Amino acid sequence: MARPIRILLADDHANLRDGIRALLSDETDLNVVGEAENGRQALEQARALRPDIVIMDIGMPLLSGLEATTQIRRDVPEARVLILTMHQNEEYLAHVLAAGASGYVLKDVAGRELVSAIRQVAGGEAFFSPSMTKTLTSLYLHSLEAERTHDPYDDLTIREREVLQLVAEGFTNHQIAEMLKLSIKTVKTHRLHLMQKLDLHDRTELVKYAFQKGIITA
Repeated sequence: MARPIRILLADDHANLRDGIRALLSDETDLNVVGEAENGRQALEQARALRPDIVIMDIGMPLLSGLEATTQIRRDVPEARVLILTMHQNEEYLAHVLAAGASGYVLKDVAGRELVSAIRQVAGGEAFFSPSMTKTLTSLYLHSLEAERTHDPYDDLTIREREVLQLVAEGFTNHQIAEMLKLSIKTVKTHRLHLMQKLDLHDRTELVKYAFQKGIITA
């Protein structure tokens, strides 16, 4: 008998994690091995547990679901990420694909689709909620019409992306330095460089940018 598919749940809402765990509890081939309430914890848990599937929310504190997905795909390449989100638009889908996720399930239909999505992604295939077909088609057509416009965010280092989110969430340079185990001078340097690369001039512009990119959510 094949071993169960090992799953890590990453969402900042405990009641949603409880609901997913309950949904999967009757499936003998699915085994929830861990949970995470923020993006940084999801990355740490993925490194430690080496799950087959990570079910990831986009709007996560401390490290966005998209950035956590990028780093998980780099550090735990055997783990496949299935995004579970309420967002149904082309911009979010484009970011999800760029981050290396293997699937995209909408929360409002998750009960009907999630089990199938997990098995399909674990089998090496991609899964997207059927209601996203039009968005996928639009995204594909846009890619054919013109080369993708260069996004300055792509020029940020991993550290600069982490500092961007933490600054946008309201943490001070000192707090960020403690979290990332860096000197305050290094944090200030990362902050300066990311603002230069993104052509941002103050924290208000930085927070607005983070909202627009889906790095932080209301």
